[in-house]
Amino acid sequence: MPGPTPSFWQQRFDAGDVPWDRGQSNPQLGAWLAAGALHAGQSVIVPGCGSGHEVAALAAAGCKVIALDYVAAAVELTRQRLHDSGQQAEVRCADVLQWKPDATCDAVYEQTCLCALHPDQWTHYAAQLQAWLRPGGVLCALFMQARRDSAGQGVIEGPPYHCDINAMRSLFRSSHWGWPKPPYAAVAHPRGWVELAVVLTRRAVD
Repeated sequence: MPGPTPSFWQQRFDAGDVPWDRGQSNPQLGAWLAAGALHAGQSVIVPGCGSGHEVAALAAAGCKVIALDYVAAAVELTRQRLHDSGQQAEVRCADVLQWKPDATCDAVYEQTCLCALHPDQWTHYAAQLQAWLRPGGVLCALFMQARRDSAGQGVIEGPPYHCDINAMRSLFRSSHWGWPKPPYAAVAHPRGWVELAVVLTRRAVD
């Protein structure tokens, strides 16, 4: 399998080496909740839930959340965070490239999963997201901007892998997804990265 393995991520969590973790939920999640892009009563899938900050925040906002991660440490952290905050969500140890929901959902919150997957896996992952969502459902995506100088020589480095907006347009094609007009909000990360916040709408196309 190209890219990081579950053991790679398990070692990072065990060592506390989680530089992507803000220690709180992403500020863009609060903006999306305030704007109604995500709201109470929605069924929301959070792939690659990590430490569970966003899972707890979505549950507190009244969403019906399914959180996924294939790393045992992440699942344990998310469950503990929910317990400590008095919130409830369904947390599953599962591979996002293989998992199938019992029913389609209203929204997917994509923050750290896509950029953690090797680009060879992106097409399959995008197909998974489309299959999880009902027509008209929304993909609230934070596309990681982590371009490195070595990209000029064709080197693929990560994680996090750089989610170039042109690559994202090709991956989430306008024939299958409704794209809002740019510019998109750029969310700064304490590590010096930037995430582009985009809400895509799944079209009724099989």
